[in-house]
Amino acid sequence: TFDADDDSIIHLLHKGKPVSFELDKVFSPRASQQDVFQEVQALITSCIDGFNVCIFAYGQTGAGKTYTMEGTPDNPGINQRALQLLFSEVQEKASDWEYTITVSAAEIYNEVLRDLLGQEPQEKLEIRLCPDGSGQLYVPGLTEFQVQSVDDINKVFEFGHTNRTTEFTNLNEHSSRSHALLIVTVRGVDCSTGLRTTGKLNLVDLAGSERVGKSGAEGSRLREAQHINKSLSALGDVIAALRSRQGHVPFRNSKLTYLLQDSLSGDSKTLMVVQVSPVEKNTSETLYSLKFAERVRSVELGPGSRRAELGSWSSQEHLEWEPACQTPQPSARAHSAPGSGTTSRPGSIRRKLDPEEAAALGLTAGAA
Repeated sequence: TFDADDDSIIHLLHKGKPVSFELDKVFSPRASQQDVFQEVQALITSCIDGFNVCIFAYGQTGAGKTYTMEGTPDNPGINQRALQLLFSEVQEKASDWEYTITVSAAEIYNEVLRDLLGQEPQEKLEIRLCPDGSGQLYVPGLTEFQVQSVDDINKVFEFGHTNRTTEFTNLNEHSSRSHALLIVTVRGVDCSTGLRTTGKLNLVDLAGSERVGKSGAEGSRLREAQHINKSLSALGDVIAALRSRQGHVPFRNSKLTYLLQDSLSGDSKTLMVVQVSPVEKNTSETLYSLKFAERVRSVELGPGSRRAELGSWSSQEHLEWEPACQTPQPSARAHSAPGSGTTSRPGSIRRKLDPEEAAALGLTAGAA
């Protein structure tokens, strides 16, 4: 149930005992896709200014993660709305900045990284550190498409969705058996100063957490479930290490956390959408998800930093792309990351940080 006076509170009745959780924002089942997107859109535009941003959808199998991230053709989710917003923002800055937006789509299935947009989607890919000493990660051979319109987006999504691994389980007829990542890179150059920025937006639809006994997993389904639960556990370990400010954060314990390391570390902006099921038989899973949500919410990553420099990008960042800037008018516009766009609440990590440099691991919970 939901608190009529406070949209940051959710109540759960578990084994006859009431339990309450305070999050940054709670959506009721009546919330629309647009309602959810309005909560996260300020974070999305940060990648235009050179920040790394990551938005997760987390929750048990069948709770609605893929719907929230992908939506339907008539009612798109965060992924398509995010790219439409980026197109709009880039167009507004066209007189001063030249931008290119590229998209990659990958999945992590049984701890194997696969390219969803490549000619050989079954090919195994590896994660590497850029040799330029920047600390950034990249995936050699990962297909990257430049997108310029909604039609381009739809083609990319349709092709990527066709290649994603889904199977029937007792909990969900079309259960996502892999973690799906939509990686959006926004590169820009200020035509008057030559300043270049690179921002990355990771939109992650995690595979559903599930108890093997309930899902009826056997054989290959059982192995999938074990890999899924292991990687989600590794994500939990990373969250715990960040929360307690440990010197070592175990990013390399799974492909998922290693690939997202540069979007989960101290110079990035991260938000998690936790999906919970309203069904009574799922209260144990809902309790686990909400406890995980509270742990995520307590993490502070520190002040965000943008990737901006004068001169050219490294060889991993497509030196061949040289925008043909028109002669610009003098501009004194300051480009800084937007705030979280949400009202601060008691206990919210957003309240503790400078609104211009907020880089918190926030959380939104709902059953969209």
